[in-house]
Amino acid sequence: MKMKDKPNQLLTIIHCSLLIAYYYFKLREVEHMVLVRAIIRTHKVGEVLSELLSAGFPAVTKMDVFGRGKQKGVKVGEVYYDEIPKEMLLMVVKDEDKDDVVKMIMKYARTGEKGNFGDGRIFVSPVEEAYTISTKSSGL
Repeated sequence: MKMKDKPNQLLTIIHCSLLIAYYYFKLREVEHMVLVRAIIRTHKVGEVLSELLSAGFPAVTKMDVFGRGKQKGVKVGEVYYDEIPKEMLLMVVKDEDKDDVVKMIMKYARTGEKGNFGDGRIFVSPVEEAYTISTKSSGL
């Protein structure tokens, strides 16, 4: 190798390193989103929604749902209820906000100090993409 080729090699290595660093940081800028699905008691929905709104999480979809958990329904007197009414809250949030949202839902959806059977469940799933129809924009 000739001495005059060394500066060119060094420039090539620096250029490649800068490109790698640029794309590494550019990829980290992508918003990672998650879908939080919370199935909770109907009488706890208002409190949970109010606290989420106060904490800066206003976007929620709410649905009436019916089902049963591990307890396989409830027996009240002689009547057995195998489908119990609940509310399902759906929220897409930034991955960095996931823990705060989950903790908040757990805190305000729980009944009693230790919680009770039937207080609900929270499921978290990755969201690859999200689009706003009116603006055709992507992301949150």
